[in-house]
Amino acid sequence: MFDRTGLPKAVTVYEVGPRDGLQNEITIFSAHVKAQLIQRLLKAGLPAVEIASFVRPDLVPAMADAEEILAEMAPFLGAHRMVALVPNQRGLDRAISAGVREIAVFASATESFAQANLNNSVAGSLDLFGPVIRQARDAGLRVRGYVSMCFGDPWEGKVAAEQVVHVAERLFEDGIDELSLGDTIGVATPGDVIDLLSACDVRGISRSRLAVHFHDTYGQGLSNALTALQEGITTIDSSIAGLGGCPFAKSATGNLATEDLVWQLHGLGISTGVNFAELLETSHWLSETTGLKNRSKVSIALSRNMHDETGMVESQ
Repeated sequence: MFDRTGLPKAVTVYEVGPRDGLQNEITIFSAHVKAQLIQRLLKAGLPAVEIASFVRPDLVPAMADAEEILAEMAPFLGAHRMVALVPNQRGLDRAISAGVREIAVFASATESFAQANLNNSVAGSLDLFGPVIRQARDAGLRVRGYVSMCFGDPWEGKVAAEQVVHVAERLFEDGIDELSLGDTIGVATPGDVIDLLSACDVRGISRSRLAVHFHDTYGQGLSNALTALQEGITTIDSSIAGLGGCPFAKSATGNLATEDLVWQLHGLGISTGVNFAELLETSHWLSETTGLKNRSKVSIALSRNMHDETGMVESQ
């Protein structure tokens, strides 16, 4: 019998689809469509949604409409946790002007990915992020951090936990509130998850301040999520319909699908605050509206019987 005694009673599902998911799609969707998606996700009960990225429009054209999205979402900002990614000082200035109340910064555990994604070294990028984090905190903003390539890198291979912990310590020293550990190319196994969290323990990084971000390239996303839960993690990143990837790491496939994660959590008796039926409707609306492929196995399986008399949707 599966032992549930160590599992948390509640988990924060941190939705990254509107930003991390859509930024990697070839088709660029309007700010209005993105705002509709965000509103649907909030209505479904997602407690945290990453909604935009204040990056250079020429580098990430899909995120060129950050200000437009914030303008559409302005009536909801006070009542919901909505986060925007900022890469530098200019991005922070734009985010503050647009009314953002929480930002995220994105660091790398490896030199190769730091150069490909940030056009800088690991140390150099951290030097740039420090003032951004401190200014954001001074402005009353909450700050989330990401570390990418925590388990494997397409150029460097397996990544040592010590590399990740070094970057994590620096971000916490600079003042972030929460750190998401990213399996950017989806190579982690449950054993790797345990090893990295244990390495964080050794350096005094509390698991209560950590989140996990898994890609499902090798089909390990849900297994890794369950392992993280058993290890005391209570915030898990996911993306509606499994959207996502990484433009700088071509081997990476989509993020862990929100529908699959919530199905698992509810099946374990863990509270998320998410209305699963509304989440599923949002998933189907997204596919029908945009033509994007739905990669969620749960959503695909239930697509023909959302209102079936078996009540499977409602039971979750």
